[in-house]
Amino acid sequence: MAYCRLLNGISAMFTGIVQDYCPVLSVQAQTKLRQLLVDLGELADGLQLGASVAINGTCLTATQIQSTAVTFDVIQETLDHTNLGGLKAGDNVNVERSLRFGDEIGGHIVSGHVSDKVVVERLEAGGNERVVHLKVTGPWMKYLHHKGFVSLDGASITIASTDPEHSTFSVALIPETIARTTLGRVTPGDWVNLEIDQQTQAVVDTVDRLAASPEWLQRLAEGLKQQA
Repeated sequence: MAYCRLLNGISAMFTGIVQDYCPVLSVQAQTKLRQLLVDLGELADGLQLGASVAINGTCLTATQIQSTAVTFDVIQETLDHTNLGGLKAGDNVNVERSLRFGDEIGGHIVSGHVSDKVVVERLEAGGNERVVHLKVTGPWMKYLHHKGFVSLDGASITIASTDPEHSTFSVALIPETIARTTLGRVTPGDWVNLEIDQQTQAVVDTVDRLAASPEWLQRLAEGLKQQA
């Protein structure tokens, strides 16, 4: 979970295409807050104070900019619900600048509002592929479907398989994703930020609400009788 700056009432958006894999220079702990200093390299070009940047898929606000080194304030709520709370100097993070009008959407629309953390259960590696199996807690499994979209550490990924009985799902990574994102380096036990596809969540929640309404079910039954 994260909170992004609003511009004219519109929240920042991202595409799920990680632009770079950047080093964390320092982590400063304060009361219910941590300041991350990240070297954004060329991604710092043109960045302004208050701009939104996705760090491991979490929408954060740039609070200080010194050349390519950018500071982000991470509040306790975000520390509790994302893997940003475990970062230390020397770690690397996935980075994406916010979507601008006219940009190509190569992945899917991502808000940067992380749903929860999921844990890496096991890995399969062979040839040019790496399959990551992840364990889900909480209510999120019902939003995960075979061939559906999901954002993991900010990377737009297609779901390869789901196992609702055991609350797990898997994603198959191509060499580009393995080389350029955190997902190519995770090991069993690591935490990954999960953002559910918002359109999928809206459809599933709407169906659940309608299915729980006796009035709607009665109208549906009557409609089916009329069509029979």
